[in-house]
Amino acid sequence: MAVIIKYVVERNGEEKMTFTSKAEADAYDKMLDMADALFAVIEKSDLVEDEGKREELAMFLAENRDDVLEALGAKRKPAPKKKAAKPAADADAVEDAA
Repeated sequence: MAVIIKYVVERNGEEKMTFTSKAEADAYDKMLDMADALFAVIEKSDLVEDEGKREELAMFLAENRDDVLEALGAKRKPAPKKKAAKPAADADAVEDAA
C-alpha cells in the first residue's frame, strides 16, 4: 500500500485545489490571497458591476502578477538572455595538434 501526501488549499470551507508539493500549495494560496485583495480594489470601482466578473478579473490579475507589476512599473522586464560566446580554443591544444 502506498502512502500519498496531499496538500489541500481550502477557502471558506471549500476545497479549491490539491497539490503533492507544499511549495505549490503555498504559492497557490498566496495567489488566492492576492486575488482577494484585488477583488476588494476592483469592488471600489463602478466599472465592473457583476460580482462573478470581478472575481474572474481579480483572479486573472493575480495569475498574471508579473505582467501586472511590469505594467505598473513596479518590476522591470527581465533582459533577454544573451547566447554565451564560444570559448576560444586552448592555445596549447592547437599547438599540440600541429
